[in-house]
Amino acid sequence: MYKTIIVHVDDSPAFEARLRAAAVLAKAHGAHLVGAAATGMSWPAYAMLIGAAAGGAGDAAGDEFDSLRTLGRKSLERFAERASRLGVESAEGRLVEDENRDALLLQSRYADLVVLGQDGAGETTVRGLPQYLALHGPRPVLTVPSIYAGGPIGESIVVGWDGSVPALRAIEAALPLLTRARVVRLALVNPEREAGLHGDEPGADMALYLARHGVPVEVVLERTESAAGDALLRVAYMNGADLLVTGAFGHSRYREMVLGGVTRILLERTGLPVLFAH
Repeated sequence: MYKTIIVHVDDSPAFEARLRAAAVLAKAHGAHLVGAAATGMSWPAYAMLIGAAAGGAGDAAGDEFDSLRTLGRKSLERFAERASRLGVESAEGRLVEDENRDALLLQSRYADLVVLGQDGAGETTVRGLPQYLALHGPRPVLTVPSIYAGGPIGESIVVGWDGSVPALRAIEAALPLLTRARVVRLALVNPEREAGLHGDEPGADMALYLARHGVPVEVVLERTESAAGDALLRVAYMNGADLLVTGAFGHSRYREMVLGGVTRILLERTGLPVLFAH
Protein backbone atom coordinates (compact mmCIF):
# COMPACT_ATOMS: atom_id res chain seq x y z
CA MET A 1 0.00 0.00 0.00
CA TYR A 2 0.97 3.61 -0.47
CA LYS A 3 1.44 5.19 2.96
CA THR A 4 3.08 8.50 2.00
CA ILE A 5 2.06 10.36 -1.16
CA ILE A 6 3.62 13.62 -2.35
CA VAL A 7 1.74 16.02 -4.61
CA HIS A 8 3.40 18.94 -6.36
CA VAL A 9 1.85 22.21 -5.21
CA ASP A 10 1.97 25.31 -7.41
CA ASP A 11 -0.37 28.03 -8.64
CA SER A 12 -1.10 26.52 -12.07
CA PRO A 13 -4.75 26.06 -13.14
CA ALA A 14 -4.22 22.28 -13.26
CA PHE A 15 -3.28 21.99 -9.57
CA GLU A 16 -6.85 21.11 -8.59
CA ALA A 17 -6.86 18.03 -10.85
CA ARG A 18 -3.68 16.55 -9.43
CA LEU A 19 -4.78 17.28 -5.87
CA ARG A 20 -8.07 15.48 -6.50
CA ALA A 21 -6.17 12.45 -7.78
CA ALA A 22 -3.78 12.49 -4.84
CA ALA A 23 -6.71 12.77 -2.42
CA VAL A 24 -8.50 9.81 -4.02
CA LEU A 25 -5.42 7.64 -3.54
CA ALA A 26 -4.64 8.95 -0.05
CA LYS A 27 -8.13 8.10 1.16
CA ALA A 28 -8.14 4.68 -0.53
CA HIS A 29 -4.80 3.68 1.02
CA GLY A 30 -5.04 5.54 4.33
CA ALA A 31 -1.95 7.49 3.27
CA HIS A 32 -0.38 10.66 4.61
CA LEU A 33 -0.51 13.35 1.92
CA VAL A 34 2.39 15.80 1.60
CA GLY A 35 1.95 18.96 -0.44
CA ALA A 36 5.37 20.06 -1.67
CA ALA A 37 5.91 23.61 -2.93
CA ALA A 38 9.22 25.17 -3.93
CA THR A 39 10.50 28.72 -4.22
CA GLY A 40 12.11 27.79 -7.55
CA MET A 41 15.60 28.69 -6.32
CA SER A 42 17.60 28.55 -3.12
CA TRP A 43 18.42 31.80 -1.28
CA PRO A 44 22.21 31.53 -1.88
CA ALA A 45 21.65 30.94 -5.58
CA TYR A 46 19.13 33.79 -5.76
CA ALA A 47 21.42 36.21 -3.95
CA MET A 48 24.31 35.28 -6.22
CA LEU A 49 22.19 35.74 -9.34
CA ILE A 50 20.81 39.11 -8.23
CA GLY A 51 24.22 40.23 -7.01
CA ALA A 52 25.86 39.38 -10.33
CA ALA A 53 23.14 41.24 -12.24
CA ALA A 54 22.91 44.31 -10.01
CA GLY A 55 26.44 44.59 -8.67
CA GLY A 56 25.51 43.52 -5.15
CA ALA A 57 22.72 41.68 -3.39
CA GLY A 58 21.28 43.94 -0.72
CA ASP A 59 17.98 44.32 1.06
CA ALA A 60 16.08 44.41 -2.23
CA ALA A 61 17.19 40.88 -3.06
CA GLY A 62 16.06 39.68 0.35
CA ASP A 63 12.67 41.31 -0.10
CA GLU A 64 12.25 39.75 -3.53
CA PHE A 65 13.11 36.31 -2.24
CA ASP A 66 10.64 36.78 0.62
CA SER A 67 7.99 37.30 -2.03
CA LEU A 68 8.82 33.86 -3.45
CA ARG A 69 8.42 32.37 0.01
CA THR A 70 5.10 34.17 0.39
CA LEU A 71 3.80 32.79 -2.91
CA GLY A 72 4.82 29.29 -1.84
CA ARG A 73 3.09 29.62 1.53
CA LYS A 74 -0.10 30.87 -0.13
CA SER A 75 -0.09 27.84 -2.43
CA LEU A 76 0.34 25.57 0.59
CA GLU A 77 -2.54 27.28 2.39
CA ARG A 78 -4.69 26.56 -0.64
CA PHE A 79 -3.48 22.95 -0.58
CA ALA A 80 -4.37 22.52 3.10
CA GLU A 81 -7.84 23.98 2.64
CA ARG A 82 -8.64 21.91 -0.45
CA ALA A 83 -7.19 18.66 0.97
CA SER A 84 -9.39 19.04 4.03
CA ARG A 85 -12.47 19.64 1.89
CA LEU A 86 -11.65 16.54 -0.16
CA GLY A 87 -11.66 14.44 2.98
CA VAL A 88 -7.94 13.79 3.42
CA GLU A 89 -7.44 12.94 7.10
CA SER A 90 -3.64 13.24 7.29
CA ALA A 91 -1.87 15.99 5.38
CA GLU A 92 0.94 18.51 5.67
CA GLY A 93 2.54 21.19 3.52
CA ARG A 94 6.26 21.64 2.93
CA LEU A 95 7.96 24.68 1.45
CA VAL A 96 11.39 23.87 0.02
CA GLU A 97 13.79 26.69 -0.84
CA ASP A 98 15.22 25.15 -3.96
CA GLU A 99 14.66 24.57 -7.66
CA ASN A 100 11.46 22.58 -8.24
CA ARG A 101 13.13 19.52 -9.73
CA ASP A 102 15.70 19.19 -6.96
CA ALA A 103 13.14 19.89 -4.25
CA LEU A 104 10.76 17.16 -5.43
CA LEU A 105 13.60 14.77 -6.16
CA LEU A 106 14.73 15.02 -2.54
CA GLN A 107 11.24 14.83 -1.06
CA SER A 108 10.36 11.79 -3.19
CA ARG A 109 12.95 9.70 -1.33
CA TYR A 110 10.63 9.60 1.66
CA ALA A 111 7.39 8.77 -0.12
CA ASP A 112 5.79 5.86 -1.97
CA LEU A 113 4.33 7.85 -4.85
CA VAL A 114 4.76 11.30 -6.43
CA VAL A 115 1.73 12.98 -8.05
CA LEU A 116 2.44 15.58 -10.73
CA GLY A 117 0.59 17.46 -13.44
CA GLN A 118 0.81 16.30 -17.01
CA ASP A 119 3.49 18.06 -19.06
CA GLY A 120 1.82 20.65 -21.24
CA ALA A 121 0.47 24.16 -21.42
CA GLY A 122 -1.19 25.14 -18.16
CA GLU A 123 -0.62 21.73 -16.55
CA THR A 124 2.30 22.78 -14.37
CA THR A 125 4.52 25.80 -13.83
CA VAL A 126 7.61 23.66 -14.55
CA ARG A 127 8.01 22.13 -18.00
CA GLY A 128 9.71 18.75 -18.14
CA LEU A 129 9.07 18.01 -14.47
CA PRO A 130 7.27 14.65 -14.92
CA GLN A 131 9.96 13.34 -17.28
CA TYR A 132 12.73 14.39 -14.93
CA LEU A 133 11.20 12.83 -11.81
CA ALA A 134 10.21 9.64 -13.63
CA LEU A 135 13.69 9.12 -15.09
CA HIS A 136 15.83 10.33 -12.18
CA GLY A 137 13.67 9.89 -9.10
CA PRO A 138 13.61 6.84 -6.82
CA ARG A 139 9.80 6.55 -6.73
CA PRO A 140 6.99 6.03 -9.25
CA VAL A 141 5.35 9.12 -10.70
CA LEU A 142 1.63 9.53 -11.36
CA THR A 143 0.88 12.21 -13.95
CA VAL A 144 -2.62 13.68 -13.92
CA PRO A 145 -4.17 15.61 -16.84
CA SER A 146 -6.05 18.81 -16.09
CA ILE A 147 -9.34 17.30 -17.31
CA TYR A 148 -9.39 14.83 -14.41
CA ALA A 149 -12.31 15.86 -12.21
CA GLY A 150 -12.33 13.07 -9.65
CA GLY A 151 -13.57 9.50 -9.76
CA PRO A 152 -11.89 6.12 -9.40
CA ILE A 153 -8.22 5.60 -10.14
CA GLY A 154 -7.26 1.98 -10.50
CA GLU A 155 -10.53 0.09 -10.95
CA SER A 156 -9.76 -0.64 -14.62
CA ILE A 157 -6.04 -0.55 -15.45
CA VAL A 158 -4.06 -1.04 -18.65
CA VAL A 159 -0.43 -2.05 -18.15
CA GLY A 160 2.05 -1.62 -21.00
CA TRP A 161 4.32 -4.66 -21.01
CA ASP A 162 7.31 -4.96 -23.36
CA GLY A 163 9.59 -7.15 -21.26
CA SER A 164 11.86 -4.26 -20.29
CA VAL A 165 13.26 -3.43 -16.85
CA PRO A 166 11.44 -0.04 -16.70
CA ALA A 167 8.13 -1.79 -17.45
CA LEU A 168 8.89 -4.37 -14.77
CA ARG A 169 9.62 -1.63 -12.25
CA ALA A 170 6.40 0.15 -13.17
CA ILE A 171 4.43 -3.04 -12.54
CA GLU A 172 6.15 -3.55 -9.20
CA ALA A 173 5.46 0.08 -8.21
CA ALA A 174 1.80 -0.26 -9.20
CA LEU A 175 1.11 -3.50 -7.30
CA PRO A 176 -0.78 -1.69 -4.51
CA LEU A 177 -3.20 -0.55 -7.23
CA LEU A 178 -3.15 -3.67 -9.38
CA THR A 179 -4.15 -5.96 -6.52
CA ARG A 180 -7.20 -3.76 -5.80
CA ALA A 181 -8.34 -3.40 -9.41
CA ARG A 182 -11.53 -4.85 -10.85
CA VAL A 183 -9.70 -5.74 -14.06
CA VAL A 184 -6.12 -5.36 -15.30
CA ARG A 185 -5.30 -5.67 -18.99
CA LEU A 186 -1.69 -6.51 -19.74
CA ALA A 187 -1.15 -4.90 -23.15
CA LEU A 188 1.63 -6.03 -25.48
CA VAL A 189 2.20 -4.03 -28.67
CA ASN A 190 3.74 -6.02 -31.54
CA PRO A 191 5.42 -8.50 -29.14
CA GLU A 192 7.00 -10.49 -31.97
CA ARG A 193 9.46 -7.62 -32.45
CA GLU A 194 10.94 -8.43 -29.02
CA ALA A 195 10.41 -12.20 -29.11
CA GLY A 196 13.46 -12.86 -26.94
CA LEU A 197 11.86 -10.97 -24.03
CA HIS A 198 8.45 -12.64 -24.17
CA GLY A 199 8.96 -16.37 -24.71
CA ASP A 200 6.74 -18.68 -26.76
CA GLU A 201 3.50 -17.21 -25.41
CA PRO A 202 3.85 -13.41 -25.09
CA GLY A 203 2.48 -12.07 -21.83
CA ALA A 204 1.84 -15.47 -20.27
CA ASP A 205 4.69 -15.41 -17.75
CA MET A 206 3.93 -11.88 -16.54
CA ALA A 207 0.21 -12.65 -16.36
CA LEU A 208 0.99 -15.68 -14.19
CA TYR A 209 3.25 -13.56 -11.97
CA LEU A 210 0.46 -11.01 -11.49
CA ALA A 211 -2.18 -13.68 -10.91
CA ARG A 212 -0.08 -15.11 -8.09
CA HIS A 213 -0.28 -11.68 -6.47
CA GLY A 214 -4.05 -11.81 -6.71
CA VAL A 215 -4.30 -9.48 -9.72
CA PRO A 216 -7.34 -10.10 -11.99
CA VAL A 217 -5.35 -9.98 -15.22
CA GLU A 218 -6.00 -10.67 -18.89
CA VAL A 219 -3.56 -10.38 -21.79
CA VAL A 220 -4.25 -8.09 -24.76
CA LEU A 221 -2.09 -8.42 -27.89
CA GLU A 222 -2.12 -5.31 -30.08
CA ARG A 223 -0.61 -5.56 -33.55
CA THR A 224 -0.42 -2.24 -35.28
CA GLU A 225 1.67 0.10 -37.40
CA SER A 226 0.94 2.95 -34.99
CA ALA A 227 3.41 4.18 -32.39
CA ALA A 228 3.37 2.08 -29.22
CA GLY A 229 2.17 5.03 -27.14
CA ASP A 230 -0.82 5.60 -29.42
CA ALA A 231 -1.58 1.85 -29.36
CA LEU A 232 -1.61 1.81 -25.55
CA LEU A 233 -3.93 4.80 -25.47
CA ARG A 234 -6.26 3.07 -27.90
CA VAL A 235 -6.40 -0.06 -25.70
CA ALA A 236 -7.05 2.10 -22.64
CA TYR A 237 -9.86 4.10 -24.23
CA MET A 238 -11.52 1.09 -25.86
CA ASN A 239 -11.66 -0.70 -22.52
CA GLY A 240 -12.72 2.25 -20.38
CA ALA A 241 -9.50 2.25 -18.32
CA ASP A 242 -9.04 4.86 -15.60
CA LEU A 243 -5.27 4.34 -15.27
CA LEU A 244 -2.30 3.49 -17.47
CA VAL A 245 0.87 1.89 -16.06
CA THR A 246 4.09 1.89 -18.08
CA GLY A 247 7.84 2.14 -17.90
CA ALA A 248 9.47 5.53 -18.47
CA PHE A 249 12.05 5.64 -21.22
CA GLY A 250 14.66 8.29 -21.95
CA HIS A 251 16.10 8.81 -25.44
CA SER A 252 18.09 11.46 -27.22
CA ARG A 253 16.12 14.49 -28.40
CA TYR A 254 16.64 13.40 -32.02
CA ARG A 255 15.34 9.88 -31.46
CA GLU A 256 12.33 11.15 -29.53
CA MET A 257 11.35 13.41 -32.44
CA VAL A 258 11.79 10.68 -35.06
CA LEU A 259 10.20 7.74 -33.22
CA GLY A 260 7.67 9.61 -31.12
CA GLY A 261 8.70 7.93 -27.86
CA VAL A 262 6.10 6.15 -25.75
CA THR A 263 6.88 8.24 -22.68
CA ARG A 264 6.49 11.55 -24.52
CA ILE A 265 3.23 10.50 -26.18
CA LEU A 266 1.67 9.40 -22.91
CA LEU A 267 2.92 12.46 -21.01
CA GLU A 268 1.50 14.90 -23.53
CA ARG A 269 -1.58 13.31 -25.08
CA THR A 270 -3.39 11.07 -22.65
CA GLY A 271 -6.61 12.12 -20.99
CA LEU A 272 -6.25 9.76 -18.03
CA PRO A 273 -3.73 9.37 -15.21
CA VAL A 274 -0.51 7.49 -16.03
CA LEU A 275 1.82 5.83 -13.56
CA PHE A 276 5.46 5.81 -14.70
CA ALA A 277 8.57 4.17 -13.25
CA HIS A 278 12.08 3.79 -14.59
